[in-house]
Amino acid sequence: MNEKMKQVKHVLWVVLFLNVIVSVGKIVLGLITKSNSVLADGFHSVADSTSNIIGLVGIAAAMAPVDRDHPYGHKKFETMAALGIAGLLGLTVVTILHEAYERILNPVIPEVNIYSFLVMAVTIVVNIMVVRYEKRQGVALQSDILLSDSYHTATDILVSISVILTLVAVKLGWFWLDTVAAIIIAVMIGIAAWKIIKQGSMVLCDQAILSEEAIIGLAMEVDGVQGCHKVRSRGRQDDLQIDLHIQVDSAATIDEAHQIGHCVADAVRQEFEGVSDVVVHVEPHYQDS
Repeated sequence: MNEKMKQVKHVLWVVLFLNVIVSVGKIVLGLITKSNSVLADGFHSVADSTSNIIGLVGIAAAMAPVDRDHPYGHKKFETMAALGIAGLLGLTVVTILHEAYERILNPVIPEVNIYSFLVMAVTIVVNIMVVRYEKRQGVALQSDILLSDSYHTATDILVSISVILTLVAVKLGWFWLDTVAAIIIAVMIGIAAWKIIKQGSMVLCDQAILSEEAIIGLAMEVDGVQGCHKVRSRGRQDDLQIDLHIQVDSAATIDEAHQIGHCVADAVRQEFEGVSDVVVHVEPHYQDS
């Protein structure tokens, strides 16, 4: 587990370095050209960088081993860090909307030149590389942080594309589109934040992760199991906890019943990837007379 977490940390450091370069480029460009949409995109990229730092803190906490106070481990700290990223996105939305409101009251005509398009094009290419790398690693390592952050960065690509279209519009004289684009960007970031919150709440609120019917069907295939019920599952895809009740012949010895329970637990671990704990409660099954 810790080896996997170390790989996640490495990915986050790489992505953080790239996001810092992208965010600085956009913000400097936005300040120089006085473009609201470019500046908004720059703030979005800053949120990307900050989310990487939150991810690193969350991963450090999640790497702690099982202890007396945390018998199920510390993996949910990674999920909590993902929710922290969503919170930062929310603050970014507020900042962008406030700036857009100020621009409505006090309009500013942005300056558009070849460097505006060049910087935005380069940042899009960098972000595409980041998304592909981070998502691939997130799937391979089953990491909430990496998957949430890759989705966040993917919205950055869409935002940057919309900014380029806005720069074209401004070049044509449609200056008001700069502020409109900033508002649209804020909405897109808000949607990304909501999706991260929704995914994280599923884990923290112990929503069922696996199909109850699938687990029952698997348990019933084990020799000696005559019934299965009260199936529960929770956790993250890489840290699943499952408990279930099985029924065995009432005439079976304690040792026989115990072995059947072990076989069920082994079958569940082999069938579902990411299972860290399986608790099988054994009950007697009385034949109908």
